[in-house]
Amino acid sequence: MQRTLIHVGPGQALGFCLAITLFELLTYMASDLVMPAMLTITSEFKADTRHVPYAFNLYLIGGVCLQWLIGPLSDRFGRRRILLSGCALFGIACAAAFFSNSIETFNLLRLLQGMGLGFIVAVSYPALQEVFREADAVRLMALLGNVALLSPLLGPLLGSLLLEWISWRTLFLGLGLAAAVAWLGLYACMPETIGVVRNDGQQQAPVASNARQTGQRYLALLANGRFLQASIALGLMSLPLIAWIGLSPLLLMQLSGLSSREYALWQIPVFCAVIAGNLILDRLLVRHSLPQVIRFALWPFCLGLIALIGTAVSSAALPVLIASLSLYAIGLGMSNAALYRLALFASDDSKGLVSATIGMISIATMGAGGSLIAAIGGASSLDNFALWAALGGLLSLPLVRRFLRPSSSLTPALATRKDIH
Repeated sequence: MQRTLIHVGPGQALGFCLAITLFELLTYMASDLVMPAMLTITSEFKADTRHVPYAFNLYLIGGVCLQWLIGPLSDRFGRRRILLSGCALFGIACAAAFFSNSIETFNLLRLLQGMGLGFIVAVSYPALQEVFREADAVRLMALLGNVALLSPLLGPLLGSLLLEWISWRTLFLGLGLAAAVAWLGLYACMPETIGVVRNDGQQQAPVASNARQTGQRYLALLANGRFLQASIALGLMSLPLIAWIGLSPLLLMQLSGLSSREYALWQIPVFCAVIAGNLILDRLLVRHSLPQVIRFALWPFCLGLIALIGTAVSSAALPVLIASLSLYAIGLGMSNAALYRLALFASDDSKGLVSATIGMISIATMGAGGSLIAAIGGASSLDNFALWAALGGLLSLPLVRRFLRPSSSLTPALATRKDIH
């Protein structure tokens, strides 16, 4: 592959992308595939149905728990061995769910499984940025987003079909076995990007720092206003979608009386819309800079959320709510990978630590926001969900506006278009 930044062959580069894609897909499937069974799980463990959104939010919190450590460790010891460790942890936690015998054990395993998401954010994303050039890296991030979205798109439907034949425990065992395949792919194909001389003659040396130095670097990042704005905005922009994933089993199956298959079918328009947004992003990258792409994305993003508020006020039917969510989702798909890239390079610090901080801030924002929406009545009716989810998403607009101000200079690699072509 001629457009890589380090010396890897086309076959190895393809294998690396496929292995990361499988691992990322599994980290999402571990949540979405089992969502149609969550009411069965709480019933089997004789637990309250409030554990349905709690288990999902625990999964998100798990994605935050280790990122503060994973990022610096990958800067020091290399991305490859850290990502292999994360894939192994994820696979073992999934397989262990087969043997869970209480809701507390199940929730603990959800937390451990969510840590796999942290390895994806803090290790694999920086590795992609270091292996591939800017335009290719953004396209690959968008493509990974599309593949990951196959999970909430097909996961509930596939889960509802599989659950007619096998138990939810067997589903988790299958995820553990699939994670073993992803581990083998990463072991065979993932290149090391730390300490390797790149094609342009530059080298990203290992970053050795003690706990005090690492803490100082994190504090310096948190003092970077532009970086903080972009990271929080990433979480708030995804909040309506995350809240929908966590609460839709209660809203559609328990409150609206839909079957698990009907619930799964209503997910399709929303996640197809995010995929459409990612495809539009790929087309826009040919002629437009990343900040311009984000500004274009804000139109469907804002119109969809405003329409969502309208459905809450007018108590519109479910199809109208889904249409509003889908319009918002197009804008989210257009902007997410571009905003992530800009956030990653808003600081000159090592990308493992920077990516970990982005992940911790954005995922914590989504997890806390989703829990708050559930606590203030978002799970009690479709109208309440639509209102609070839309307001949460709109809170990102001032942050995005400040981040994209012309006075906030971008690095040359991001400000010019020549690297996009």
